[in-house]
Amino acid sequence: MGWNKSIKTFLATLLMLYMLPVIANAEEEFLIPMGDSIGIEMDLSGIYVTSDILIGQEQWLKKGDIIQELNGEEIKQLVHFERSVQKHDAATMKISIMRNGEKQTLQADLQLIKRVTPFLKDRTEGTGTLTYVDPKTDTYGALGHQIIDSTLESPPSFEKGAIYLSEINQIKKSSPGSPGYKISSIVDPNNLLGNIRINNVYGIFGSWKNAYSKVLAEPLEIMQPLDLTVGPAEIYTTVQGSTVEKFTIQITKIEEEQFQILMTDQKLLKKTGGILQGMSGSPVIQNGKFVGAITHMFVDEPEKGAGLFLKTMRTNEK
Repeated sequence: MGWNKSIKTFLATLLMLYMLPVIANAEEEFLIPMGDSIGIEMDLSGIYVTSDILIGQEQWLKKGDIIQELNGEEIKQLVHFERSVQKHDAATMKISIMRNGEKQTLQADLQLIKRVTPFLKDRTEGTGTLTYVDPKTDTYGALGHQIIDSTLESPPSFEKGAIYLSEINQIKKSSPGSPGYKISSIVDPNNLLGNIRINNVYGIFGSWKNAYSKVLAEPLEIMQPLDLTVGPAEIYTTVQGSTVEKFTIQITKIEEEQFQILMTDQKLLKKTGGILQGMSGSPVIQNGKFVGAITHMFVDEPEKGAGLFLKTMRTNEK
């Protein structure tokens, strides 16, 4: 039996409507893979106590407390805290804190409060790897995971933050059960690469300030997770000075939002022993497309680790 002309027209229209969203969603997106070592600085939202410390008769500052006032004067930075204590001449002073979401006032002995500065912080710092720059929006992404303050053992609440180009001065090699790390320093503290706007479980994100024009490569197309295959790939990372280098790896397992890798480059393994702390964010490339970023190492097998798909990282940039 032949097709009715009106049915043919309807089916053709339906097919067009069905295919249009697919075509629209298939638009290619390109980002610049980086691999530069970065120094990270974040000004905290207040002065944090890093350890329990006695400040008066049965009066304790507790780890995680946030100091807000001294004798009714608002204090936001450590330098203001020190000045306020130095100019105070009475034997005691009142200190207002935020503890577990509740405001409390403590009576502090002046001589004891003068000794607490080493147990306070208003800034957190670290090192990591820059993952990508978006040349269209002048934004960047790095790390592939959240910054956790090692002292506070939690994601810090911060007022502002910035990333800077850093250079690797030394490396403590990884070994089974003992993660290695990079020892680095900021190249130019007056020349920031970008600000930090977001710190979430998928990385740190912010505006790219265009202060550093050197890039390793031209923008690469973002690989769709379904296109990733088990087999050879490469990473961009920095293990000496500020030079980004390419190293070979193997993709060993593919999951919904992440993938597993094995370091195979003998030059890299000889120098680092495997994945290092500070290597998080290193771009992963396969078949000329931008796959994602290294995020974690397996402590007992440091040559193995996990990576986050760039698609997932980008989706959570906002």
